[in-house]
Amino acid sequence: MIERYSLPQMNSIWQDEFKFKVMLDIEMLTLEALAKEKKIPAFIPKRIRKKAKFNLKKIQEIEKKTQHDIVAFVTNVAQYIGADAKYLHLGLTSSDLLDTTLGVQLKSASDILLDDLNRLLKVLAVKAKKYKDMVCIGRTHGVHAEPTTFGLKLVLWYDEMSRNLERLKLAKEEISVGKISGAVGTYANSEPEIEDYVCKKLGLKAAKISTQIIQRDIYAVFMARLAIIGSSLEKFATEIRHLQRTEVLEAEEPFGKGQKGSSAMPHKRNPVICERICGLSRILRGNALAAMENVALWHERDISHSSAERIIMPDSTILLDYMLNKFIEVVNGLNVYPENMLKNLVKTRGLIFSQRALLALMDKGLPRPKAYDLVQKNAMKTWKEGSDFKDNLANDPAVSRYLDKKALEKIFTLDYYLRNVNKIYKRVGL
Repeated sequence: MIERYSLPQMNSIWQDEFKFKVMLDIEMLTLEALAKEKKIPAFIPKRIRKKAKFNLKKIQEIEKKTQHDIVAFVTNVAQYIGADAKYLHLGLTSSDLLDTTLGVQLKSASDILLDDLNRLLKVLAVKAKKYKDMVCIGRTHGVHAEPTTFGLKLVLWYDEMSRNLERLKLAKEEISVGKISGAVGTYANSEPEIEDYVCKKLGLKAAKISTQIIQRDIYAVFMARLAIIGSSLEKFATEIRHLQRTEVLEAEEPFGKGQKGSSAMPHKRNPVICERICGLSRILRGNALAAMENVALWHERDISHSSAERIIMPDSTILLDYMLNKFIEVVNGLNVYPENMLKNLVKTRGLIFSQRALLALMDKGLPRPKAYDLVQKNAMKTWKEGSDFKDNLANDPAVSRYLDKKALEKIFTLDYYLRNVNKIYKRVGL
């Protein structure tokens, strides 16, 4: 969180109290900068700061009449300041307050989300190390493929969230920007030095160039990155949902004491948190699209972006904060069932070793098409009859001509598939 503000939780950032507090700070810092540039008397900023405050209820009452939140805010603050109010909002336009405040809000929100991501990474690292050697079946197209480990699934998630952490750091840097450049960005009634002073004090960069507003491509990138993080969470949650299916049941999200899965069926333990994460990720992607639609505005500014931003930016940051914390809860309390992993591993009666059989035949000199046909013929027999794949290979003269029983035994071993697990962990940094 930035030094000037204490933020106990994400939704505080988007409350009117915090928003107007930042706006008042911008007004006061502008006065300081004006005095520094000798545009107003040196004693004015200190005198005004002693009196300056706002009342949310009064602002709302004024806004009902003015239909303009910034005019209502400035009017209310002026009521407390008195005669010196003539210096308030000097050379500023509404978006100088709105966009600079938005920079503070998004930077602060990013700090919370970065903390969430770091905590999730720590949990994933612990679980990945715990389950490094827990063998399970890998699936492609939902169908059994070759052996992997449950730890590798978690390492994959760890690596992806590490990328998301870096993406959000970059996004935070980009959206930590403000502007005090006036009605069309020309500093007609102010100076760039005023902007530099205010932004620096707030922990922001000054926009290199703006119109009445900061350009919305900056926020579109930020929102897209939030959506990507949400999409990663959906990917992980979907994996858990599949692994929790009754006929699989290799892993399961935590199910609390007293929790109920169904109003009708007392036996149910449903992956409701993971399903919730999947649903909320759709909102993040929809909000990212709205942010992209906000990029194209008329000339130096219209306000078609404003109404959407008042929804999508609070919603997306609050939702992602919630989703990350819920997924930390899921990973922390994940129920893992090694015995079911082993049952599923042998369910196809050895078919998971088909590629090794193919490669062994090719190593004996068979052309790939012929070797493939031989292995596939015996694999299809196993599918159809429910027979053992290794026995089928051993009993096929066309195969046994090249692979004896000893060679077949060597093919049907798990170690071959897992020999590089440690190397993968090392590459990822675990």
